[in-house]
Amino acid sequence: MSGPSFQVRYNATKMRHKTTLGVLVLALAMCACGSDTREWMKLDQTYTTAEFRRDLQECTVKGKLDDDCMKARGWVAVTPPKAEQKKEDPLSLPAGRGPRR
Repeated sequence: MSGPSFQVRYNATKMRHKTTLGVLVLALAMCACGSDTREWMKLDQTYTTAEFRRDLQECTVKGKLDDDCMKARGWVAVTPPKAEQKKEDPLSLPAGRGPRR
């Protein structure tokens, strides 16, 4: 007496598409997390998007943007980097305190 025979079936094409989609989503997530979100502009001259992309690519080394390289090419950061955004003024008074009398 033999038991029921099971036939293992899989769809190689479907598995390949799922794997490819998974790799693409992972790559996109990794790129989004490590990207610099600052905005740059040139104050004294006009520029094109292609010029900006070229300078951005040439000033990016090992996934890290070199600020000095961008500044040497005439770019000014419109928004400060994340580390500099929360700096407090050392001369400002703490909240709820007025000047001494």
